[in-house]
Amino acid sequence: MAHRTTQAEEKKLDSLRHARPRWMRSIAHLCLLVVFALFSYSTLAQTTTRKLKNRVEPQYPDLARRNNITGSVRLELLIATDGKVKDIKVLGGNPVLVQAAVTAVTKWKYEPSSEESTIIAKVDFNL
Repeated sequence: MAHRTTQAEEKKLDSLRHARPRWMRSIAHLCLLVVFALFSYSTLAQTTTRKLKNRVEPQYPDLARRNNITGSVRLELLIATDGKVKDIKVLGGNPVLVQAAVTAVTKWKYEPSSEESTIIAKVDFNL
């Protein structure tokens, strides 16, 4: 005798076959939230242009001069509303030149603004 299933039983079996666990929905929502947060952060942390009022040139390090080390240092600057450099993050450059660049950039002064801004600066060292 063959077992026959009703339409309701068949529908239930079909939905169970294709059903995903509940935790997968949570994971999908979490992934979307992370992507949205990363996108929002990148738009908030965009680099802006503010006019530099006072630029102090870096002193060439003696070690770099003796060894003929040249190059550039890339820095990410957080500029406060009053125009002073609030924070510096080194993005790249020769370690011998980095400290001289950071020392000089901390003395830079930008035009005041209504909000803090982030600027990518490049300091060149040439003999």
